[in-house]
Amino acid sequence: MRELRTFALLFLGFSWAISSPAADLASLERAVATEQTVPSEQVLDAVIEAVNKSTVSAQTSGRIIDVLVDVDDYVEKGAVLVRFRDKEQRAALKAAQARAVEAKANFKRMKDIFAKKLVSRADYDRSEANLKAANAAQEQAQEQLEHTVVRAPYSGIVVKRHVEPGETASPGTPLVTGISLESLRAVTDVPQHDIDSVRKLGRARVIFPGQDSAGVEGTKLTISPYADPASHTFRVRVDLPQGQHGVYPGMFVKAAFVTGEEKRLLIPSSAVVHRSEVTAVYVVTKDGINFRQVRIGRVLHGGQTEVLAGLDAEERVATNPIRAGVLLKELRAGEES
Repeated sequence: MRELRTFALLFLGFSWAISSPAADLASLERAVATEQTVPSEQVLDAVIEAVNKSTVSAQTSGRIIDVLVDVDDYVEKGAVLVRFRDKEQRAALKAAQARAVEAKANFKRMKDIFAKKLVSRADYDRSEANLKAANAAQEQAQEQLEHTVVRAPYSGIVVKRHVEPGETASPGTPLVTGISLESLRAVTDVPQHDIDSVRKLGRARVIFPGQDSAGVEGTKLTISPYADPASHTFRVRVDLPQGQHGVYPGMFVKAAFVTGEEKRLLIPSSAVVHRSEVTAVYVVTKDGINFRQVRIGRVLHGGQTEVLAGLDAEERVATNPIRAGVLLKELRAGEES
């Protein structure tokens, strides 16, 4: 019986040693704060605008029988926007098809006769020209019929509707104005003293409000060749990657232009803790864990964050803040007991 009690006590002591805070501290995931060279940036206010904004106009004449979209509607590329009355266009197509059939038959007969040298070359050429003209007229009539159904040239949002059912339109009459959300850009004015660096490096990212501060890398920069004479700034457009980004034309964003390089202290973004208005990290030392407030800067691509104050190079931070917080409580409880 005494041996059993001794074994039980030894077992409990062994279990406590495995799960003790000191043992868990040794296995806590951590990373070293390191100084690295990162791009220096000039961050400016910008406005989102659509690259593709166009007004679809009528390409045939006729009465409008249906307008299938309204303002703020989202439409897919190829969706029907407007329908015209097409009775005249269908009749014209049938007539053109009949003339094409007749011209083809006449040319076939003329070809056989010409092979027997019973007609002149001029008559043969005239028959061939009539066939080409009839085919062209048929294609034109087919195109006019297709123009009675107006489709969206790209996916986007309707911003203005110019016509109503029952109205008569002619070629060139505006029908619907729309913008594409697939192709967007940020537009801003860059000060004169930064424009040379922006031209040379050609890199910028767009930071959306309420989203990841790392932002989205611009795919292309278009820089005005001249400055505004009043503000001495250059208009710059930063194209965003194709696709939906949760922003819309007219929204304010930030445009961060790379202007050079600088040394910054970096840690993994996963190590940063936000509690109310406090930003901190768990600093791991050989003696334990400290919860330390820090001031951070940019969140960089690759999952790293700049530390502007509160941390020194070569210090280690916990990359699993939840587990580090639990261990810190356990260590403090052990010190108090």
